[in-house]
Amino acid sequence: MGLDKLQENAVVRIIDDEDSMRKSWRFLIEGEGWATKCYSSALRFLEEDDRSVLGCAILDVRMPDMSGIELQRVMMLQKNGLPIIFVSGHGDIDMAVQALKDGAMDFLPKPVSADRLLAAIEKAVAKDVERRQQTQLRDEYRHVFDTLTAREKMVAKKVARGLLNKQIADELQISEKTVQVHRGAVCRKLGVKSAVGVASILSILHEEDSSSEDIR
Repeated sequence: MGLDKLQENAVVRIIDDEDSMRKSWRFLIEGEGWATKCYSSALRFLEEDDRSVLGCAILDVRMPDMSGIELQRVMMLQKNGLPIIFVSGHGDIDMAVQALKDGAMDFLPKPVSADRLLAAIEKAVAKDVERRQQTQLRDEYRHVFDTLTAREKMVAKKVARGLLNKQIADELQISEKTVQVHRGAVCRKLGVKSAVGVASILSILHEEDSSSEDIR
């Protein structure tokens, strides 16, 4: 996706307690065509930000009340997958490594060059586009999967394991013909033509919620 397309609906959140830094970053980022929204604290961001809006977040590490690292952990607990770019003069290697392990897109030391920051923003927003597309796809698959009957779901899980009709029939103690009927209904409803397609959809749903009773 081109830069113009990325910028069309994205908002870069700038979260820093220093007013001068927020203004400086805003001037730079908006000058390159991005929309921005500034927050003076992590708490304000949590209270006011619209997480449905595409984009990314630029976080300072050291802030009063709640640090950028603490904000990242809260966002993880809230399942807020907005990509994070840390920019800080107070980080160390261990902190940066942990932040990246926890899913941050980048950890940039101050002073950071304009080119490097803008490249990080473009990469983060592109990642958010991909994340939201995957979420939409999972939601669509979940909706379709929920249209299956209880028996069709059982057959679907066994088909996804690569079992043959006879093996499924033996495990479920039903006739092979009945398995064929259910298998055909599963493929038709899920819009796939093979066991590989069924397995792919169930794998995506399992990633969404590995504890779901429906897709274990």
